[in-house]
Parts: sequence; C-alpha cells; structure tokens
Amino acid sequence: MAKPPTDIAASVRARLLNLARQTNQPFDVLLTRFVHERLLYRLSRSPHADRFVLKGAMLLTTWLPETARGTRDLDLLGFGDASEQRILGIFREVLAIAEDDGVAFDIDALQVGLIREELEYGGIRLRGAASLSGARIAVVVDIGFGDSVEPGLETINYPVLLDLPAPRLRAYAPETVIAEKFQAMVALGRANSRMKDFYDIWILTKTFAFAPDRLARAVAATFARRQTALPTDRPDALTADFAEDPLKQRQWAAFIADIDHAPRQLAVVVDDLAPFLMDAAAIASRQALP
Repeated sequence: MAKPPTDIAASVRARLLNLARQTNQPFDVLLTRFVHERLLYRLSRSPHADRFVLKGAMLLTTWLPETARGTRDLDLLGFGDASEQRILGIFREVLAIAEDDGVAFDIDALQVGLIREELEYGGIRLRGAASLSGARIAVVVDIGFGDSVEPGLETINYPVLLDLPAPRLRAYAPETVIAEKFQAMVALGRANSRMKDFYDIWILTKTFAFAPDRLARAVAATFARRQTALPTDRPDALTADFAEDPLKQRQWAAFIADIDHAPRQLAVVVDDLAPFLMDAAAIASRQALP
C-alpha cells in the first residue's frame, strides 16, 4: 500500500498541475476553481450551510462541465442577516475549518464590502486569499440577498477536481438561472454587454427539457421581485436589430473566441432564444391574472 504524502499541499498542487496539462486549462484558473471548491466544502460542513445557495458560473459548471468557463469568483444567494460584519464573522468561521486538502485560507486578509448598491436588496463582496504549497490564490465571494428562488432549490453534490470529499449544498434550479438572465436582458436593453447570459440560456435550452409552467413560475417570480414588467413584445435584446448591432456582434465574437461549439453569429442565438423566452413570459403573464 502506498504511503500518503507527507506534504499534502505539495501533492495537491502537483496533481492540479497535471490536471491542467491533461485538460489544457490554465493552471491559475484551475487553482482558483479548486480553492473555491474547497471553500464550498467547508461551508457545506458548517452550521451556516443552510443560509447560502450556490448560483453563478460555478453552478453552471456542474451542469455543463465541457463548457466550463474560467471564473474568478464564487456567487451565492444569502438568507438572514445581511450585515457586513455578520457575513464577515460567518466566513471567518467557515474558512477556519481545517481540512486535509492542502488549502490554507488567510483569515486575517478577509475583507468585506457592499456591491450592487443600486439594487434595493443589495449584496456583499468578500475578498481574501488562500495558499497552496507556495501559490497564493485570490478568493472572491459575491453574496446577493432578496432574490426569488422559484420554482425551488435543488440539493447537489458539487463535482470535485480531485478525489476529495465533495461539497453537498443547495443550489439554484436551471429555471431560476434562466429567469434572472432573462430579466437582465429586459432591464438592460441595448446597454447589455453580458454576452454570457445569451450563451448560458442558449446552452441550457440545448441541455435540459424545460416544463413550460415551471419555467414560467420562475420568470414571474423573478420579474416581480426585481420590479420588472413582463414583456408582451420582444424586448430589444431579443430583436434582429440588437443581434445585427456591430458593437453587439463584436462583443459576441470576443466572448465565443474560445468556445468551439457556440454559434458564430449572435443572430442564431437570439432567434433561438426569442420564442423560448417570450413563451415563458406569456405563460407567466397568464398565471398572474386573477
């Protein structure tokens, strides 16, 4: 029987480097994902696990591993006390949990600040750092509050990079992800530069079969919570004029540069999304009628 390595951190770093080479991923991106993964594991083992829900790019990775994008932050939805000092105290406690994964979080470096000040329900950003065998990795956690979680949360086992215990935690349903991205399209209009939202909804429609009523519930709840009227006609972001805008085409081309299977033309995606999303909006409007 092989003896366990005496330097766990060095062993983990070497395995991650091998994985980066095997999968042709940037090593720094893989390190960041690994550190956030181990943060999630500590959170899932803590008394505070039920106060937070996974969302964002790290959640999309669980559904679409072959299309995973490098992300530098971890997105969560929080419940309960949203004060900066309370959240800071919780995460200092979480990051202090000892695990045999080689990751050492710098508790003293953890800082907290407000984000999304323009939104009534606000949000908090935690910034910190972790180390792994000499490598120092930035830690960024964005926590929103007040969003809808219709049609309900899911419990997932987060897929891990190495053979280490997996985080088990609550997460958004795919319908909730689509509803939030659709609302952003409607609210931002031509100012929207978030090409990832168009791509994410498009690839989710190719991955899952969505029940119309369930998707409509998510759309209705998210638009109501964010005080956005449900569109009855195609919003600007779902029109041919938007898709043919030279600036939007450049933004799309830049976004998909490293995504082999994405449509080369934004118009293809918009044409796919428009009927899908407008059908959901129409059903949501009917559901809201007395």
